[in-house]
Amino acid sequence: MNKPKHHIFVCVSSRINGQLKGACHTKDGLAIMEKFMEEIEERELGGDVFLTNTGCFSICGQGPIVVVYPDNIWYGQVSPDDVEEIMESHIEGGAVVKRLAI
Repeated sequence: MNKPKHHIFVCVSSRINGQLKGACHTKDGLAIMEKFMEEIEERELGGDVFLTNTGCFSICGQGPIVVVYPDNIWYGQVSPDDVEEIMESHIEGGAVVKRLAI
C-alpha cells in the first residue's frame, strides 16, 4: 500500500454501533464527506488523498471538524461550501485556510 500525501478526517459523529447522531452530523458532516469525495475524484487525487469519516473529536461547539494529516491541521465550523477552498488552498497549494483553522 502506498502512503497518501494527505489523509483527511471528517467528523460525522458516527458511533460504534453505526448510529449517526451528534453535533457534526446535524451540521452537514455527511454532506462535507460527500463533497470531499467529489473533489478528490474530480481532481484525480484518489491515490494521494485518503478520506475517513470519524466519530466525535469532543469539540462539538466548533464542528463540523475536519483534520488534515500529516500536517496536523484542524479546521472548525466547516461547511460543504468550504471543501473546494480546503482542497485548492491546502491540499493542492500547501497553504492552510486560516479562517477555518483551529
